[in-house]
Amino acid sequence: MFALPQFCSTDPSLASSIYFAMSARAWTMSVEDREKLIKGAFEAKEGSYSPYSKFPVGAALLAPNGTIIKGANIENASYGGTICAERTAIVKAASEGVRSFIGLAVVTNVNSAISPCGICRQVLREFCALDMPVLLVPGDYPQQSQAGQESKPGYTEGGVKETTLGDLLPDSFGPEHLELPRKP
Repeated sequence: MFALPQFCSTDPSLASSIYFAMSARAWTMSVEDREKLIKGAFEAKEGSYSPYSKFPVGAALLAPNGTIIKGANIENASYGGTICAERTAIVKAASEGVRSFIGLAVVTNVNSAISPCGICRQVLREFCALDMPVLLVPGDYPQQSQAGQESKPGYTEGGVKETTLGDLLPDSFGPEHLELPRKP
């Protein structure tokens, strides 16, 4: 027996929506929510303003109530003013009072899984559980698997790399660390 991650429901009626990734983690995202999240990331990417890098990125967060919050990268000529898609989505959600999430999908135009940058990982850490599912979606999703070809560990249907925030940001610093006792 294993303990369900904090984002998992213990309601037995939801058992059909739980599936297991290659690493034997429990995932509570239904197939419908997974597809809705991936679709949201692709839609978000359409709003990218990336005239300098020519590297559009879309991100979609899934709130506990089923709402999808979308974000795209928005570049700036000064470069330092650029904001990534993941942070755009978090800022949009947090400014509207949504500060809890149960999934994230990220997509680019690259035909392989691309991970959030370091600063995005840290900003996500502020609002997301370390065991929250993160779907890294290839730009040519859904990828067709070749007959007899084994899928790579951590990759699932359509070429999506499934991971967690904790895997992306190990040994992270979070809000709870500010509550630890300190020397005066």
